[in-house]
Amino acid sequence: MFDRGLTLTWHAVRRQLAAMPHELYLVRLIHAVTKRPFPGERLWTAAQLMNPATLRFLRVRNREGCDVYIQPYAADRNAGYILIDLDHAGPKVLTHMRANGHEPCAVLQTSPGHLQAWVQVSATALQPASATAIGRQLAGAYGGDPSSADWRHLGRLAGFTNQKPQRRTPGGIAPWVKVVYSHAGLARRADSLLQAAAEQTAPPSRGSLPGVRCDGVAAMHGSDPVTVPAEQASQIYQAWMRRWHIARRFPHPDWSIVDLWVARALLAQGAPPAQVQAILRSGSPQFPRGHGDSDDYLRRTMTRAGLTFSAPGRAVCCAHAEALAPAAAPARDCSNSTGGR
Repeated sequence: MFDRGLTLTWHAVRRQLAAMPHELYLVRLIHAVTKRPFPGERLWTAAQLMNPATLRFLRVRNREGCDVYIQPYAADRNAGYILIDLDHAGPKVLTHMRANGHEPCAVLQTSPGHLQAWVQVSATALQPASATAIGRQLAGAYGGDPSSADWRHLGRLAGFTNQKPQRRTPGGIAPWVKVVYSHAGLARRADSLLQAAAEQTAPPSRGSLPGVRCDGVAAMHGSDPVTVPAEQASQIYQAWMRRWHIARRFPHPDWSIVDLWVARALLAQGAPPAQVQAILRSGSPQFPRGHGDSDDYLRRTMTRAGLTFSAPGRAVCCAHAEALAPAAAPARDCSNSTGGR
């Protein structure tokens, strides 16, 4: 039997997830009146979340008074998507965001006159401090709710009703959460937001690494420490990624190749090997990933980087060679290469 409500929910969820592509999504159910969370937090892929059985389960919980919230999931980091609650923003706020290069990838109407916007600022996970700094910057610039600007704040999932009593219509009807706009992609000026966050969250110069600027591009000299603060290591690693435009050109890079080139670049600038290893360990996305022996992996990476940093080695594929070459090399055809509110 055709279920029109389920079909409408499916299309709304599909449209939102298409604008916010990610491997896993955290879904949380919270009762609008009691504020009690429904037992358990669920991690679903887009395909699992759009399964009719999953949507039926969520629709039942929604009818029972639970609001449905979602966030792209990256464990103890932010997945690169920043949520802005625009409950009190002006009518032209979205126009201003687009004009400033901060265009959202998804905008939801959570109830009449109330909006939520998701802005993708990075194709890789962000440290909590950086994501929170960007969220506060965007909330301040566009009249967003500062209390919703932390790095792990969840937004509403489209296709379900807003169960908050104060959002109901005069007739007592709970409004639907609707997709107003959706277009996947990084904000045009995401780099400037990341840079501002890096400067804002950089540790005091007294405790910083010798010779390292907050953008991680300057030469590194001095002693040979074996630990690097995770936030600073991530800033250095991400600075090289931005310099090579990796996220923009290759959404799913081979991180072992990126690790090699970051190590090569830092060694070429005079950084001590132990310091470079510490930066890879703390700054490489999702490290140690699938490496069973992370120490051995780092030793092998450093050996390769030390042997080849003066001249590029053989590339795994031309896509990686281009992505990791200094500056932005012209792209070649590599199609045959292997590798609330």
